Amino acid sequence: MKKLILASGSPRRKELLEKANIPFEIIISKVDETFDPNEGPDEIVKSLALQKAEDVSKHQPEDAVVLGADTIVTFEDQILGKPKDKDEAKKMLQLLSGKEHVVYTGVAIVTKGNRSAFYEPTKVTFWELEESEIDQYIESGEPFDKAGAYGIQGLGALLVKRIEGDYFSVVGLPISRTVRELKKFMN
Repeated sequence: MKKLILASGSPRRKELLEKANIPFEIIISKVDETFDPNEGPDEIVKSLALQKAEDVSKHQPEDAVVLGADTIVTFEDQILGKPKDKDEAKKMLQLLSGKEHVVYTGVAIVTKGNRSAFYEPTKVTFWELEESEIDQYIESGEPFDKAGAYGIQGLGALLVKRIEGDYFSVVGLPISRTVRELKKFMN
């Protein structure tokens, strides 16, 4: 069986692959995650996932399979990245309060001779949030390493009224589709 490498330091992606019982190692990509804001969110996440996977793949043996991923949150035409501070986190959460937004996760699988990329969009609707709820959530520290200032797998689950799509895509890796795509590369 070929060696699988996850080109991400995300503890959530690591945990999802472990739950799928797939052996892998982690080599974190050094790619600058800037993107062209004129591209659509689907193209942005696929492009960033490919860049990460290709960056790690070029230093690996022929039989290595490298998995890259990227997640962004969009509200209307705005991309919400990871908040820089408490004020930015609060603005993002206020913006999402009571409204629907879309989380896009792009996945890329790269070998020396082949590559594939796809994305999964998931609609997420927040409850109408009280200011005290937002403040309490920010004080938990959870929003700061997450696109859109929340993590659905943690305390952020309390903010979510409904999702339409793949829950695991919102977490950071649409694991079911990813495993199906990996099977094409691992044999």
